[in-house]
Amino acid sequence: MGRWICCLCSRVADSLMLLLVLALSCNPSTAATASPSAPHIKPNYSFGRTFLGLDKCNACIGTSICKKFFKEEIRFDTWLSSHLKLPPSYLLSYAGNYTDDAKSWRLVDITRLTSKYQHDRADKRICTSLLKTKTCSLERALRRTHRFQKWLRAKRLTPDLVQGLSSPMLRCPSQRLLDRIVRRYAEVPDAGSIYMDHLTDRDKLRLLYTLSVNSHPILLQIFPDVEGWPFPRYLGSCGRLVVSASTQPLRDFYDAAPEVAADLALQLLTVLRSMGTNDLNYFFYFTHVDAGTFGVFSNGHLFIRDASTLGIIDKEEGSQMIDGQQEYKDIFSCLTVDCQSAFVSCNSIREKHSLVMVCQELLPKLLKGKFLQPVQEKIDSFLQHCADGLTDDQGVNEAVAKLAELLKPLRSCDSRFAYRYPDCKYSDKY
Repeated sequence: MGRWICCLCSRVADSLMLLLVLALSCNPSTAATASPSAPHIKPNYSFGRTFLGLDKCNACIGTSICKKFFKEEIRFDTWLSSHLKLPPSYLLSYAGNYTDDAKSWRLVDITRLTSKYQHDRADKRICTSLLKTKTCSLERALRRTHRFQKWLRAKRLTPDLVQGLSSPMLRCPSQRLLDRIVRRYAEVPDAGSIYMDHLTDRDKLRLLYTLSVNSHPILLQIFPDVEGWPFPRYLGSCGRLVVSASTQPLRDFYDAAPEVAADLALQLLTVLRSMGTNDLNYFFYFTHVDAGTFGVFSNGHLFIRDASTLGIIDKEEGSQMIDGQQEYKDIFSCLTVDCQSAFVSCNSIREKHSLVMVCQELLPKLLKGKFLQPVQEKIDSFLQHCADGLTDDQGVNEAVAKLAELLKPLRSCDSRFAYRYPDCKYSDKY
């Protein structure tokens, strides 16, 4: 009797196991959960090559951070739902969240080099001007150009290879600056050499395309924040999207408390001073500033949020562009600007160029009506002297020095300014 019961139990167990196997085979999602070797697919973002711009590669920035997007370790919007739809593709920038461990998340900015309209317009221009067709393989068209053929033969990035590009960073290039671009180009795994031997044909086209459309991601790579440069950290790119550390644009602080406004204004002046005088002897200047040029981290630290309008003059070597090279124009010169746009002469850039622009465009909006008299009257007067200093560098210097001296005691020392707190409690340096 006992032996019969054991046999019956064994048969029942076998039947139950068979039913379980059949159930799992009919339900793939359950099977995936039961099997440790099968990946768990979540119905999250449905990324498309078109949204990321991967369908345009190698007329793109790079692919260094694509895995993060597809593994959903980068998510759009400011909340961490895994069931969000992709945002509209026509936006220039997006707020996102980034993780390395799926537990802790940090805010990032996800941006395009230029608007979708500008991208589409440039793509059409490439096809119509080079291949006489409305649509085409962008890579095939650009590879046929005289400029890119020169890039393919070149062992080193030299001034003649970037002549006529619209980026302010390349209007007065030195060999030292161009070597730095190649040596620190972060979209390749084995950077470090000033020679382009480690760059494939694909890498060269991506670098040339990025420099032609918007040099912002290149500036973030070659002057990293970890070395003290006032730029957000470059995290990588995917297609035509760039991912960097998140900052809140300066425009969001126009209505800030007086002590916050004073702190940001003083930081702004400090950043501009460092861009004119630094250990590497590069002189940085802006061709344009607006309320989105500068940004503020969550710890209150101010950085340059948008470096696309930043030019560089090498005070050590000077510009090595031969006379007449700036006037050279080809399809790479016209991807984001009118081909008829005139270049500003390197010799016409004055030392206080950026200070005057900031005194005209940004500081009045940040500091207007924030303080009691007679302090506010003095601030307005110094700002006016600075803004009017188009022909008087000495006058600008004096006005800015007096403004900084006036602003420093107007700041406060508390946790809102985490970048210098609690150090500011114990030292006047902060």
